Amino acid sequence: MSSGPVRHRVRMTGSQRRQQLLDIGRELFGQKGYEATSIEEIAARAEVSKPVVYEHFGGKDGLYADVVAREMRQLLDRFASALVDPGRPRELLERAALALLGYIEEDTEGFRLLTRDAPVTGGVSTYSSLIGEVARKVEHILGRQFESRGYDPRLAELYSQALVGMVSLVGQWWLDNRFLDKEAVAAHLVNLSYNGLAHLDPRPALVDRPAAG
Repeated sequence: MSSGPVRHRVRMTGSQRRQQLLDIGRELFGQKGYEATSIEEIAARAEVSKPVVYEHFGGKDGLYADVVAREMRQLLDRFASALVDPGRPRELLERAALALLGYIEEDTEGFRLLTRDAPVTGGVSTYSSLIGEVARKVEHILGRQFESRGYDPRLAELYSQALVGMVSLVGQWWLDNRFLDKEAVAAHLVNLSYNGLAHLDPRPALVDRPAAG
């Protein structure tokens, strides 16, 4: 009497298993947060025993730290690509805003993971530290712009913190308020930062609008 087809679990290499655990950790930490996610749940989802997870990451803290580090690298790579050719100040602002909003749109789970609270044990880079790193990149670009226009380059740090902080906070708001598309949100951000409250354009639009994919 047949008992039905037998499932054979595919054996993975060490690097494949590590990648699988990182992907599962990213999904669960993003959905539930650090505290509500257990090693047992991660192991069960991967169809391995708990010691396998410990072997690769030393525990939940280690897995979480590696998941966050990988996610931060991906977001920083987006910003680096967007800011590689500064261009005019307004175009710089547009590209920086679209870099973050595009990440939120395409990797919502990863963004939720980055903006959740880190474990109380510490030792894990936070979203605020990532935003600080982006602000430092923007500061160097603004410093050159300020110098060429006769402004005090020391103020570049203040302006970069203000601009990147504004984009970051609006990005967190947009995560759950999608009644505007990312181009519209970016246009309004640039409208405020570039034109200022005294000269707001009632119908803002991006100057360097990306081509449709």
